[in-house]
Amino acid sequence: MAGQLYLCATPIGNLEDITYRVVRTLNEVDLIAAEDTRNTIKLLNHFEIRTKMTSYHEFNKIEKAQYLVGKMLQGEDIALVTDAGTPGISDPGEEIVRQCYEAGIHVTSLPGACAAVTALSMSGLSTRRFAFEAFLPPDKKERKHILESLINETRTIILYEAPHRLVKTLEELLDTLGERDMTLCKELTKKHERVYRMTLGEAVSYFKEEAPRGEFVLLIEGKSITEIEEDKQKQWEELSIAEHMEIYLSRGMAKKEAMKEVAKDRGISKRDVYKQLLDD
Repeated sequence: MAGQLYLCATPIGNLEDITYRVVRTLNEVDLIAAEDTRNTIKLLNHFEIRTKMTSYHEFNKIEKAQYLVGKMLQGEDIALVTDAGTPGISDPGEEIVRQCYEAGIHVTSLPGACAAVTALSMSGLSTRRFAFEAFLPPDKKERKHILESLINETRTIILYEAPHRLVKTLEELLDTLGERDMTLCKELTKKHERVYRMTLGEAVSYFKEEAPRGEFVLLIEGKSITEIEEDKQKQWEELSIAEHMEIYLSRGMAKKEAMKEVAKDRGISKRDVYKQLLDD
């Protein structure tokens, strides 16, 4: 019989946050695949776990996943751990999970710490809906595209950032999204954990004066539906009624339907649209 893959959540700071089930599983599996064995060995030593380890990271994820899938097909059970938190969430774990399913290998996840959810729960922002973006990509074009796609995001936005890039990222967010309320969580579950509640503008000013230290989770309030509608209305009002009509007519819409859409966009009546067209 084939073995299976265990996705084991590990602490994001405080070692007491590990679960009994994860400790037991790490002791019982045949092999532990770790994002960085130098980090994971500290965790294993703390809990006196002697299971063999192998590296599995961003730069070997495809070939190594194939190797590990082969091991599981031979009957071995493997645990996957990331440097901190839940594997498969914004890390190379998603590749081995995909390959396991393709090979018919059972995958199970052992829940535990996750920086994004931990920060969200204590953010004071809306928690019902959120958009998790993790680290913004380093490529300028891709980064710009993602930032612009967040302009009208109504959900709470969650980002990760390293201290040396924090100010630059905050400036980009302010330039693209405009002033927003936000929460910054630093060093979650660790001795120097801290939560900052401020606006994007205030965060830029603060961290230009106070050098950022530690890993950060950024949570930014989403745009309200009212603000989006107001922005749309302002865009329409920059056009004349005739120009606005032409947009819908050029799509093949009948004149009566086009007038209806123009009235709806601008928050006025069809009669007002008709009168304005006559006046023009």
